[in-house]
Amino acid sequence: MTAENLTGESMEYALYYWPTIQGRGEFVRLALEEAAVAYVDVARHKKGLAAMTAMLAAPGTPPFAPPFLKAGELTIGQTANILLFLGARHGLAPRAEAGRLWAHQLQLTIADFVNEVHDTHHPVGVSLYYEEQKKEAKKRAAGFIAERIPKFLGYFERVLQENDKRGGFMVGGRLSYVDLSLFQVIEGLRYAFPNAMRRDGARYPGLIALHGMVAERPNIAAYLGSRRRIAFNQDGIFRHYPELDP
Repeated sequence: MTAENLTGESMEYALYYWPTIQGRGEFVRLALEEAAVAYVDVARHKKGLAAMTAMLAAPGTPPFAPPFLKAGELTIGQTANILLFLGARHGLAPRAEAGRLWAHQLQLTIADFVNEVHDTHHPVGVSLYYEEQKKEAKKRAAGFIAERIPKFLGYFERVLQENDKRGGFMVGGRLSYVDLSLFQVIEGLRYAFPNAMRRDGARYPGLIALHGMVAERPNIAAYLGSRRRIAFNQDGIFRHYPELDP
């Protein structure tokens, strides 16, 4: 399993993430798929979960939690950190430092948004089942739909429109991992809150167009139609509970 970066250096990638959900690992998978680099989704293979557990318990500089990426001698944790690494090596981020930092800043804001998505169905505690916090989840989801979706998507729409003269991308004049991540955000929101997105999606025409553009990219389209793409389900970050999306 090897891949060459922009300098021609041979790289080896192993992605460690839970084998049955998209979750935060999906943001990394999309970047790897778009870049057409070879990788192993370790936990989806025999004894992969045991290997992931061993990596988490390793001495030195272990990651706190999945996802993390093994790249040669490097072990890189945190989704935004992994994408910062991959973006610079596979043409998915600006080459200039200011552009790379701007992309990283946007990705960290996406991470904040994703955390809030998760908290709509687990507002009290991650150790509790959804059924144990349904009342609180309804209240949290109502506020999320009314206030937080417009705040975050409105911000990203504004950034996109201000950069629109560069070809409809979020950062600079070409596709970056930020575009791929916002594709996943729109996909997830459409799954988790289809009614809200049908009502309010027209408020974000740039993001909707960006989603469609990413979906049609050859490598992404092939991935979405493959068995490598795990379907949304009720164990991931984006979950559809009809009572939370009236």
